[in-house]
Amino acid sequence: MPHIADLKPSGRYVMQDLHEAGGVSAVMKELLKAGLLHGHCMTVTGKTLAENLEESPSLKEGQKVILPIDAPLRETGHLVVLKGNLAPAGAVAKVSGLKVTNMTGPAKVFDDEPSATEAILTGHIQAGDILVIRYEGPKGGPGMPEMLSISGMLVGKGLGESVALLTDGRFSGGSHGFVIGHIAPEAQVGGPIALIKTGDIITIDSETQELSVNISEEEFAVRRSEWTAPPLAARGALAKYARQVSCSSIGAVTDHFEEQRVSEPQVTVKS
Repeated sequence: MPHIADLKPSGRYVMQDLHEAGGVSAVMKELLKAGLLHGHCMTVTGKTLAENLEESPSLKEGQKVILPIDAPLRETGHLVVLKGNLAPAGAVAKVSGLKVTNMTGPAKVFDDEPSATEAILTGHIQAGDILVIRYEGPKGGPGMPEMLSISGMLVGKGLGESVALLTDGRFSGGSHGFVIGHIAPEAQVGGPIALIKTGDIITIDSETQELSVNISEEEFAVRRSEWTAPPLAARGALAKYARQVSCSSIGAVTDHFEEQRVSEPQVTVKS
């Protein structure tokens, strides 16, 4: 899917501009014409997507918010799926508006967002570092909290493109900078992100779609034997969710009951 929307935070325009240019339905109409949407899909109106869009206005003549599909900002979209020994089930990199999309550097590892926040504010995160925040995945969060404030701090410190931010949590559409989220399997179930240490060298390459760490399988095995899962929440809706939710790579949904049973470790609960 080409990148055709010139919208903030990396572009020039905001949603009001898009509304005045014709709105989301007008964009969908262009995508349908280009064969990039399944027009036969049934919608809540009782009509198919194509039938709904027949009644929608087209993009206004002369608008500059949405570029032609044959002359996009980028030939590919702003999201890139990465895989490697740090993310065997995948991770998602957001590369829109970035000049630097590849990086190799030492990990600075944190088990929660508050400790990472403190490190940024006190100057312990420097250009060239790979900032890792883990135990923020579907089970570990629980619920994949988003890292907008962290990415905003890095940009505010002038580190938006010189520090990469990796997490098994997620990012909102407003996030900006060199950010990689949805790392799977997550730390809570013993994914590789749970086993890395500060100082390990991590490589991110959006062109080869690689996310890897310079750790051998033998070293991974040793670290895995020494690893223990943190406790899950003990009560409430989030406790139920944490025990039922699947890997983020299949949507972090609660109706896939067997996907993680083979590798998922036994976990204790908070009292």
